[in-house]
Amino acid sequence: MRKLQKAQIIKQIFLEHFPAPKTELKYNNIYELLVAVMLSAQCTDKRVNLVTPALFAKYPSVEFLAEASLEEVKSLIQSVSFYNNKAKNLITMAQQVMQDFRGKIPQDQISLKSLAGVGQKTANVVLIEYFEANLMAVDTHVFRTSHRLGLSKAKTPTQTEEELSKLFKTDLDKLHQAFVLFGRYTCKALKPECEKCFVEEFCITKKNFKPL
Repeated sequence: MRKLQKAQIIKQIFLEHFPAPKTELKYNNIYELLVAVMLSAQCTDKRVNLVTPALFAKYPSVEFLAEASLEEVKSLIQSVSFYNNKAKNLITMAQQVMQDFRGKIPQDQISLKSLAGVGQKTANVVLIEYFEANLMAVDTHVFRTSHRLGLSKAKTPTQTEEELSKLFKTDLDKLHQAFVLFGRYTCKALKPECEKCFVEEFCITKKNFKPL
């Protein structure tokens, strides 16, 4: 079976199993979504959801966050991985939004990537979740599962994103979220639940792939 043909079959199966997949991060607006996604880097959504209520209560908008005390932000997110750098980036990001974007969170990839702590994956996740943009974002779950299914052999998340985008072309936002949920609950890194897998016939290895 050719790779493109295989990809289209897998795509159809994923869309059937996850008709309306959404992020598990809790947020009320694009500001809260951006902050939550920034905090979720190399951290679980569950952990992020535990710290964001107090953070958003203290800093309910980008204006408040731009004036925040670094030590106070650190204390609010200290249970999140890499909280020191994340606290600095959150405040710098908010200051940039105030200075460069008139207090409005930008709504395009290039502008989002100009903000501190926001790479391509973070920018894409925000655009996928908030605007249902036809983009693919590659986190550890998407990277691992797409490699196990033989959809990509790329070494980096960006290269994997390019390959998956070319293979799937449409419904990239839904497929991103579906692959994340699939990797989180079924195709796990250390103990994949293969007996529950609905695409096991396409799996080529149980190896735990990690991006460079």
